[in-house]
Amino acid sequence: MRYMIASFTHKNTNIETREKLSFSDKELLKAFYERVLALEPVHEALVVSTCNRVEVIISTREIDGVDEMLLEAIAAVTGVTLEELEGKGAIYTDVNAIHHIFSVVSSLDSLVLGETQIVGQVKEAFSFSYENGYSGQKIARVMHNAFRCSATVRNATDISKNPISVASVAVAKAKEIFGGNLGGYSAVVVGAGEMGELACKHLANAGANIILVNRNLEKAHELAKLIENVTVTIEPFSELPKLLNHYRLLFSATGASEPIIRAEMIEETTFERHWFDIAIPRDIEDGDYPNIHIYAVDDLRTIMHQNLKQREANAQKAYAIVGKFTEDFFKWLQTLSVDPMIREIREMAKSCSNKELQRAIKKGYVPREYEKQIEKIIHQAFNSFLHRPTTILKNIADQPQADTVVQSIQLFFGLNAEQRKALDTYKCDYQIEKDLFKKENA
Repeated sequence: MRYMIASFTHKNTNIETREKLSFSDKELLKAFYERVLALEPVHEALVVSTCNRVEVIISTREIDGVDEMLLEAIAAVTGVTLEELEGKGAIYTDVNAIHHIFSVVSSLDSLVLGETQIVGQVKEAFSFSYENGYSGQKIARVMHNAFRCSATVRNATDISKNPISVASVAVAKAKEIFGGNLGGYSAVVVGAGEMGELACKHLANAGANIILVNRNLEKAHELAKLIENVTVTIEPFSELPKLLNHYRLLFSATGASEPIIRAEMIEETTFERHWFDIAIPRDIEDGDYPNIHIYAVDDLRTIMHQNLKQREANAQKAYAIVGKFTEDFFKWLQTLSVDPMIREIREMAKSCSNKELQRAIKKGYVPREYEKQIEKIIHQAFNSFLHRPTTILKNIADQPQADTVVQSIQLFFGLNAEQRKALDTYKCDYQIEKDLFKKENA
């Protein structure tokens, strides 16, 4: 079993290409999964697509030539040509792949170091992949250890203290522009999704009143209930053109597949406007608009770099944790092989039976001339006894719950004492919850 990741992020791929690679459409995402899993060496796949990155994670029988197959599949489904992908992105394999995804989930590879939004995004992506049968035991192993790594990083460092997201960076930039305080200003927020919610909360903390625009008014009202200490006004999407030309501040964070703020909607004003487009694909159509300053995700890197300097010491400690988790992950994988464990159990049974037989001969309970015959009978009895559990173990070897079963057996028989971890090192929580739910509702 091998692991590979094709990674396209704010660090190595421009925003235009990332927009094309975005899997915001579920049908497109499903089509991509089907194409990737049709590749002969590939067992499982997981796609993580956010504002700042697209990560395609696969478990594969081999890695030679698979990177080319993977890029061809990405190009075929997204419409991005192989020529356009050249020089962009990165391919990680095996140890480097695991280290990379552990770093991503621990928010060490984020646009804003230490932001916590990425954990929820990866969990949601994994849930979709697992629920639809695109991933199973092999990627589940990686994900559950990645989530534990992330939790350890958060608990052992201050890297996520006062959590920062792209939305918070945008609001911080707005505060900088308006003299450090947004009190008395009103900001238009377009979109009531996760990024829109974060923008609203940070704007409220900065004292700005909010005009929330969303196609689904019910969802907008639900979000408004979460915002305290400032005035939140709900406006229908049809009012957006008027609002664009009336307020100085705008934050747009929808999940639209094409720009929602188009050139024909924009009028000239006598005052300057500052618009923050924190959506991917971008919400604001490209253009040269007088007195409008537009900040896209990539434009927020200056604040990110300032943040990086402040958190450098914590990042070093966090990377040490990621390195240790990566090393432990591969050591742990080696302990999960079924066949060596079965052989070790059989050897233990043989050793115990021989020891007791020699003791019986020494005490005179068994004549020595019968030693070989008795030894044969005992070994046949153990083989017969172990046949059923051995068969069951081999049959479930590729199931998510197999790892917990294997570690339980290791604990019971005292196997792999030096490398064995506690049973909670890995368990397929998602599968266990599903099984319990089915049982309770049967």
